[in-house]
Amino acid sequence: MKFEVNRDIFSDAVSFIVKLLPQRPTQPILSGVLLEARNGELSLSSFDYDVSSRTAIEASIDNDGAVLVQGRLLAEIANRLPAAPVTIEQEDRGVLVRCGRTSFTLPTMPIEEFPSLPIVEGTKGVVSGAEFSEAVSQVAIAASREDVAPMITGVHLTLGASELGLVATDRYRVAVRSLEWNSNFAEGDDALVPSRTLAEIGKSFSHADEVVVTLIAEGEKRLIAFSADGRTVTSNLLKGNFPAVRRLFPAETPHFAVMQASDVVDAVRRMQLVLEREQALRFSFTQDGLKLEAIGAEQAAGSEELGVQLTGNDIVVSLKPQFLLDGLSSIHSAFVRIAFTPTDNPNKPGPVLLTGQTSLDQPADDDSFRYLLQPNLLMR
Repeated sequence: MKFEVNRDIFSDAVSFIVKLLPQRPTQPILSGVLLEARNGELSLSSFDYDVSSRTAIEASIDNDGAVLVQGRLLAEIANRLPAAPVTIEQEDRGVLVRCGRTSFTLPTMPIEEFPSLPIVEGTKGVVSGAEFSEAVSQVAIAASREDVAPMITGVHLTLGASELGLVATDRYRVAVRSLEWNSNFAEGDDALVPSRTLAEIGKSFSHADEVVVTLIAEGEKRLIAFSADGRTVTSNLLKGNFPAVRRLFPAETPHFAVMQASDVVDAVRRMQLVLEREQALRFSFTQDGLKLEAIGAEQAAGSEELGVQLTGNDIVVSLKPQFLLDGLSSIHSAFVRIAFTPTDNPNKPGPVLLTGQTSLDQPADDDSFRYLLQPNLLMR
């Protein structure tokens, strides 16, 4: 095998392929990237039995062939090569990578032990790449990072005929987003995708015009594929029943406060300076304004007052600042509406619902994203 490729295009392709490789593969072979040169094209792929990635780029091929090399090492080399065409050639002692006056020799791994990639065939839906990327970034942040409950480490996708829904939770918060799309799915189809995998896919396809989502059935096994611009990622689905968290969202929220989102973000970040990692921040909403109070360790404390437009009674809630900041950063509006849900216990407020507003009086045109956050017990 011998071929020549553009340095930048090759580096970009390898970087895409290795993004979802496992940090600690169960077998060395699963850390590899397969390079296949034939018919004027270089195909690159990786697969660790859970996630596969594949793409292809143009190449000037002298000899067809295929090799399997260590993926992350190849990516690091490709990223640091000088600005010149890259020639890759298989030799008896391994794979020779030449670029200008720079050269590397990489050992190869046995191709026959590399798993076959999943076949991407099944029911499909097509969604805007920019909207899909935005939706994933808004929702995936709320997924759990604890493996004790694997089903909530994923993002639950509802694959409808005309709408794609995304929801994630870590028990303390819930993020929901809906998107319009074109598909041949029937109502009731769904998929539970690992959040880390979906987050990387969202970043990789952020500039794509369209993303094609395919639900794959291999016997009793179900996978999902995401394809755009000649690149495809497949992922196994998580097992288990995702909790019915959509029912937690209130039908009406007559009690709410509206304020400038950037002002809240800046104030919360300032108050975070005196808080320990798990401490909450106290928010007192009144007709006169919003007061933030932070009580830290060793008598450290802070407070700040902001303007707010409150509809309803005065209320005090205590929220984890980082969870609140995550929600605020996902609301792409100049103003935020924080709505309060009633409970039977006045000393224990219900969850707060964050949505966007275009002004103090006008809800955002797009209300497809909602973020529900459970308050902590009030600080005394």
